[in-house]
Amino acid sequence: MKEFLKYWLPVLLWILVIFFASQDAQSSEHSRSLLEPPLRWLFPHLEQGQFDVAHHLLRKGAHLTEFAVLSLLLWRAIRHTHGKRQTVEMQLSQGVLDYWRWDRAGLVLSIVFLYAATDEFHQIFIPTRDPNLRDVCIDTCGGAAALLTLWIFGRWRIKRLNCSMHSACRGQTVRDLFTEIRVFINKVSAERVK
Repeated sequence: MKEFLKYWLPVLLWILVIFFASQDAQSSEHSRSLLEPPLRWLFPHLEQGQFDVAHHLLRKGAHLTEFAVLSLLLWRAIRHTHGKRQTVEMQLSQGVLDYWRWDRAGLVLSIVFLYAATDEFHQIFIPTRDPNLRDVCIDTCGGAAALLTLWIFGRWRIKRLNCSMHSACRGQTVRDLFTEIRVFINKVSAERVK
């Protein structure tokens, strides 16, 4: 029960936060009334069209962020559920590294997508909300961005820990990380062209 409370309860609570954020009180008209006064105070010469763009970007940024957080919480819970959690340092000392698994990332992203789709479906029943396939895509991109950030951070951390064991490569970890990111992007771009 302790394990559930520690790893899965935060996921369930965050799902409830997203669910209640999809209710009528968080509709575009309501968020507009909350955002307009501070934006008008900060930018008194803001034209209505500019405010509308800022309002739209803030709302879509909120979609992206709430599902990025869901993705990270799911990753944490699933990673713990699928085996003993060891620190990266312990794994490196044993010669086994299991910080990243593509099947887990796929499972997390699938859950994020399914919840985003059901969240939009749920908005059919709310008079002031409209379901939007674009929001499902934005939500899923938020989850994917969080996983990508996690993958990059994990790669950087492993390189840093490996280099701390060998004094010859000190100072090269950040450069190596950016080189790896560039190679990864080029590889993905090449695959898209094919």
